[in-house]
Amino acid sequence: MKTTFPQKLARGAVYTLLVIVFCGPFWGILVTAFSKHTVQPGQLLLWPNEPTLDHFVYAWVEVRAWIYLFNSLLVVIIGTALQTLVSALAAYALARKRFRGAAFVSLAILSTMMLPDEVISIPLYLILHQKIPLLGVSIYNSYAALILPLVGWAFSVFLLTEFMRAVPRDLEDAARVDGASELQIFWRVILPLVKPALGTTTIFGFLMIWDQYLLPLIAVDDRELYTIPVVLRSLRVDEIMQQNIFIAVTVIATVPCIVVYLLLQKQFNRGLMSGAVKG
Repeated sequence: MKTTFPQKLARGAVYTLLVIVFCGPFWGILVTAFSKHTVQPGQLLLWPNEPTLDHFVYAWVEVRAWIYLFNSLLVVIIGTALQTLVSALAAYALARKRFRGAAFVSLAILSTMMLPDEVISIPLYLILHQKIPLLGVSIYNSYAALILPLVGWAFSVFLLTEFMRAVPRDLEDAARVDGASELQIFWRVILPLVKPALGTTTIFGFLMIWDQYLLPLIAVDDRELYTIPVVLRSLRVDEIMQQNIFIAVTVIATVPCIVVYLLLQKQFNRGLMSGAVKG
């Protein structure tokens, strides 16, 4: 069907509106961070004004954003790797093995998705302060306190379980006949076939851990262990902090998320498409 001029005009207007709505805030943040003109809290510039890198230099050196960026990267890299591994192992057991109580275990894992972080914050705070038996020390105020509570994530287990259930059992049986061990079947047969789902869970897990705000607040007390989201909050309420510097730190905090998404974009899209077809 041939598209008329009014239809093209309406389509162009819709696309323009979508670009403004989704890209407008990012444009304002970038322009304000790179502009020399000082803005007031809550204000963003729409056009570049005397481009400068001074705000980034101040944020990196004086605010020491590199320390909090390092903390966030360390927590998110180790946390995402452990979370993906644990979720894949749990999903493999739930999807490919038959054992008594499997339905109850699945229900227990899924039920954790219904609990908001605020509900479990107090029990988690008390657990982090408990001393580990035999060792006599607690993990409170350490990187372990920032990472270990994030290793188990029901969403990741649920998604990987559904994908692993779709893998034909004939492949698993053929590998077992060829003498493959259980670990080899998991690593060389199942995981390659659910790679799109792994990419999706990795991106979502990365963003979930990167955006954590409540957990770092209750898990550490040392400012040197703060992550980027916690520091952004403290900078936001700092009355002497310039808005441009706060926005510069925000830009620094956004870069890793964009890089990870670009690197895993292909797997992410394939995972979503596979999930849509399965649905």
